Amino acid sequence: MNLSPRENLLLVLRGERPVWIPVTGHCDPYNQPSKQGMDPELAKALANVQWGDESTVVFSRSLGLDIADWCSSRIKECHQQVKVDAQKEENGRIITTWQTSKGELRRVQQYSVDTGLYYTVEHEVKERDDLARLAGVFEDKDYYLTPEDRELHRARRQLIGDDGIMLCPVSGTPLGQMIRVHAGVETTAYLWADARREMHDLFRVMEEAHHRMVDLALTCENDVIVTVDDTSTTTISPEMFEEFCLGYTDRMVNAVHAVNKFYYHHSCGLIRDLLPLYRQTRMDAVHAFTIPPIGNVTVAEGRKLLGPDITIIAGFSSIKLAINSGNRAETARGIETLFRDACPGNRFILNLAPEPCNTMEEMAFIVQESRKYQRMYL
Repeated sequence: MNLSPRENLLLVLRGERPVWIPVTGHCDPYNQPSKQGMDPELAKALANVQWGDESTVVFSRSLGLDIADWCSSRIKECHQQVKVDAQKEENGRIITTWQTSKGELRRVQQYSVDTGLYYTVEHEVKERDDLARLAGVFEDKDYYLTPEDRELHRARRQLIGDDGIMLCPVSGTPLGQMIRVHAGVETTAYLWADARREMHDLFRVMEEAHHRMVDLALTCENDVIVTVDDTSTTTISPEMFEEFCLGYTDRMVNAVHAVNKFYYHHSCGLIRDLLPLYRQTRMDAVHAFTIPPIGNVTVAEGRKLLGPDITIIAGFSSIKLAINSGNRAETARGIETLFRDACPGNRFILNLAPEPCNTMEEMAFIVQESRKYQRMYL
């Protein structure tokens, strides 16, 4: 049966039997291969990897992988009443303030020369009263895409063609955003205990804003909406997820399914105890499902906990640890175990994201071994 990689991936996401278990690639500033021994033309193409650029397509094609391209949404935001000011200082700090009708919010971010990224050193939400101020920011927030942004999506869709699918990342759940962006773990935990009603009020406003953003993303040429939650039980308890995220997730899924697209919940981390809750939702896939030793749940265990209707998109973390140690035999055994754990593989996608210590020759070895099992363990 002649089937394109795109059609085969869509079979998996629809819960139908694919012809082979897809192995996709991923490349971003964190996850990119070593330039050591790399083909000069490929090294040139991957010389300056950026978030959401064409690097995943280039990397995947170089190894003959199916494509699941994480394309930047390029959605921009604007305000009508809230005044936003960002000042960049010489020491690499950015101080952002929001002037709302309820008062000022202030965030401080610090640039790291080592990583080339900014890190939040002072969150905007520090106390109970800040919740109402943040609600005012989201209530006033709107989203837009320029014609140039839309053209980029069309061009990326054409670049991928029948070799795969295109993913569009959007904000995580309001709870996830509070922890990752607006308040941090400790402050969110205290507010959950001391300001529960105010948190619910804020999250309702955030959800309305997220719907405006997702509705706009759905007008672009993508196949999948990815809610980037990075959820982990080290930061979000199952009780918190159940209270704040179950209903939210299904309401977002309904909007995505209404236009015949798919919904991924991106949650790399320690998620074993969250999987029974994921099972209660209508999400199509758990993206960046992290296996031991970095994560705390195997694919076999995850399959039982999630049930038959949610696709697992897992990485090669344990396999890459083996390849990093130079143990090819252990690497090969780990690859077979991963495919065997996924059997039957009708709801499974493997995602190969290299690290800067991984050469393309090592990546090619992983792909070569994977080819042995893509049909065997269906």
